[in-house]
Amino acid sequence: MGRRSRKRGLSQRSADDQEARQPAPTEAAKAKPERRRARLNEAPRPPWAPVPLTEICIFVGIIVVTVALFGASQRGLLIGFGLALILVATLELTLREHLSGYRSHSVLIAACASVLLCLPLALVTGLPKNLLLAAAALIFGLGWAFLRNLFRSRSGGMSWRA
Repeated sequence: MGRRSRKRGLSQRSADDQEARQPAPTEAAKAKPERRRARLNEAPRPPWAPVPLTEICIFVGIIVVTVALFGASQRGLLIGFGLALILVATLELTLREHLSGYRSHSVLIAACASVLLCLPLALVTGLPKNLLLAAAALIFGLGWAFLRNLFRSRSGGMSWRA
């Protein structure tokens, strides 16, 4: 039986020869390309930075909704207050991240804007549902396009970033 050959790594000499054959990187190649994945240390800091106020508001909103669902005298009022608290805190966080170019939240912000603009329109005017749905779709589409372009300009040319 013969010996089996083993794969051998490059010797130090041949590795040095390969490095010497490659051209030096240009200035454009040295510049790091923008990352699609956002790092946590790049996140925009709120004005109340040491206090996690956004997270506290979301947690309190969850507790209020839970208490309302498990039995409270004014169930509708508590559910509305809890959801409003969660919505305000979430919108604050998404707007801060979107406007700084950290992460793209174009769809979420456009959807919230269309609901917040069309809900009073539905309650006050009594327009037909088809017309309200068309208005909401128009607001969503225009808002999404505007927010996408705004994020692209703030993030250095990227249209989305996770």
